[in-house]
Amino acid sequence: MDVASRPLHSPLLFLIGCRRPQGSSLSHSLTFSSYGGPYSKKLPSLTSTSTSALSCFSCLSRKHTTLSWCCSSQEQFNSGKLLMRTKSFTRIVAQSEIAGAAITDTDADPPSEVSLLSKARGIGFYAVTAIAALLLIVLMLVQHPLVLLADQYRRKAHHLVASVWATITINPFFNIEFEGVENLPPSDTPAVYVSNHQSFLDIYTLLTLGRSFKFISKTAIFLYPVIGWAMSMLGTIPLKRMDSRSQLECLRRCIDLVNKGASVFFFPEGTRSKDGHLGAFKKGAFSIAAKTGVAVIPMTLMGTGGIMPPGKEAILNTGSVKVVIHKPIRGTDAAALCDEARTVIAGPLNQQS
Repeated sequence: MDVASRPLHSPLLFLIGCRRPQGSSLSHSLTFSSYGGPYSKKLPSLTSTSTSALSCFSCLSRKHTTLSWCCSSQEQFNSGKLLMRTKSFTRIVAQSEIAGAAITDTDADPPSEVSLLSKARGIGFYAVTAIAALLLIVLMLVQHPLVLLADQYRRKAHHLVASVWATITINPFFNIEFEGVENLPPSDTPAVYVSNHQSFLDIYTLLTLGRSFKFISKTAIFLYPVIGWAMSMLGTIPLKRMDSRSQLECLRRCIDLVNKGASVFFFPEGTRSKDGHLGAFKKGAFSIAAKTGVAVIPMTLMGTGGIMPPGKEAILNTGSVKVVIHKPIRGTDAAALCDEARTVIAGPLNQQS
């Protein structure tokens, strides 16, 4: 009869003792259950006339494994229980023919193989962007004092240099198609730009849009040489994600910049999508638009996640990118703006899928 079934949650050595009446015959069967299917190995019948406890122990894999002991005897057990024994028992190692076989989890996808071409393209991409950045950062440093005097808030000259850097980096590797350019506001008109976030390449793509706006970035990025310096000169707004004070300061600075004629850009999801699906939107960007009265410019990015998937920034696959610029939306209700912008941005993504 089936006496006990207990899942093993750690690769510990389980010592299981079994009492039986004198003169009885005891047969043990180990059954392993996993996603790959059940396996069982019948152990030889163990017969003894002594009254000492009989025990077995086995080291089993941690994941998705269940150990079932099936015991039978010529006489019924008086207690009908399995007892954990640490003393006065004979140890027998339970071995099985499948002990050396791997247990396969059919729910897990096999690791994807990255082609040598994608790795080579990734190396080339970062080589081009590094060389371009080293050359153009000199130009930014030279013009920075004049930019602060003439265009302290929008800093169009710096944004033009950043746009050239992004264009030089992108052109050898993939093409960008823009749809709905007529929906962009004039370059001197402040607005809140928002889009979905799929890849590290999103920043490069958006810098070629032809509009000057302030990005929001993690404070740690500002510590990187060259790129951190460029971000500071561009007026990128630092943010500590888990710091409420930093979040409030970020919103305050964005409102101040918009009131002074500059535009800001947000990824309302807050982070890159791991699977390409659109995540929930945060309301910060839409609160700024509602309080300042400027338009929200929703945009949908497609293709960047396939070329450089999140977590695989060392590779660069082949492909193309499409940017859909939607019509501006306005309102005084941040929640309503948030819902409308997400619906609009999700449209092309749903059609693509």
